[in-house]
Amino acid sequence: QVRLVESGGGLVQDGGSLRLSCAASGRTLSLVRMGWFRQAPGKEREFVAAMSWTGSTTYYGDFVKGRFTISRDNAKNTVYLQMNSLKPEDTAVYFCAATLYASPYVWNPNNYHYWGQGTQVKVSS
Repeated sequence: QVRLVESGGGLVQDGGSLRLSCAASGRTLSLVRMGWFRQAPGKEREFVAAMSWTGSTTYYGDFVKGRFTISRDNAKNTVYLQMNSLKPEDTAVYFCAATLYASPYVWNPNNYHYWGQGTQVKVSS
């Protein structure tokens, strides 16, 4: 079993920055990929970014356009999402996810086996 705990959400002004953290514990050696998704009220869960567990490959949602960066600290088993130039439309609950298999469909939340509880990000205009 794998446990994921997110932190770092909050309220920020338009154009501001936040860094989200996702600490993984348990059987992390079985993981092949970590990802970030977000979900705004009334909308479907949306792919934000993903990284192979080794950190060698990264993926981003089309809307990111260079504003967000996913990274990890191997020693801490922690994945980060640095978010810059935030916009009000980035307001959502952000979830960390992890998968046991390297599916080519990194954007599909159904391919992730473990989820964190989510952290709220609100961007004011």
